Amino acid sequence: MAIVTISREFGSGGSDVAERVANALGWQLYDNAVVDAVAARLGISVEEVSAREERLPTLAQRLASAMSLTTPAFVPSVSDAASCTSEEQIVEVTRLVMEEAVTAGPSVFVGRGAQSLLALRSDALHVFCYAPEGTLIANTMKKHSLTTDAARRLVMETNTRRAEYVRRFWKRDWHDFSNYHLCVNTAFLGIDGAAEMITLAAKRL
Repeated sequence: MAIVTISREFGSGGSDVAERVANALGWQLYDNAVVDAVAARLGISVEEVSAREERLPTLAQRLASAMSLTTPAFVPSVSDAASCTSEEQIVEVTRLVMEEAVTAGPSVFVGRGAQSLLALRSDALHVFCYAPEGTLIANTMKKHSLTTDAARRLVMETNTRRAEYVRRFWKRDWHDFSNYHLCVNTAFLGIDGAAEMITLAAKRL
């Protein structure tokens, strides 16, 4: 079963690239759909999953997670269940959702650790979308109507969280290009050009 995973620096336009790739190939795109499915299975809001994915939990959250997983006496009340959902639980349910999605047909996955979760599959093309810092900032300013300083902080903080998330759960260096089959500079190629290159590579799967 053919798969494309697209990891992306914030501001690189990776989600737009993924959408174009999925449309060109006629494959199913899993971006926000993964978040929706994970939220539904855990009984928490989409906003909660989106806010907590691809980031490193605080010390307090890690301690609460450890207690809930190792201490039988610790049983959260129904009202506290959502707030006690750990990053580990979200990652595990995300893995299950992705594995089930793969069996449904050729797929394009965006972020959410897909490259790491599906790293051992021989039928997957792993892609990393990146761009120079100035382009990431400019794109973020335009998309989110932010000042230069605010956009720079958002880019740096988001990409730092994504790198820490991958390091914590999969012991991988998010920026290590050896983890990917194809790395595309969206500033150089453009969104359409990057999508065309990935599509061409995917057709060889």
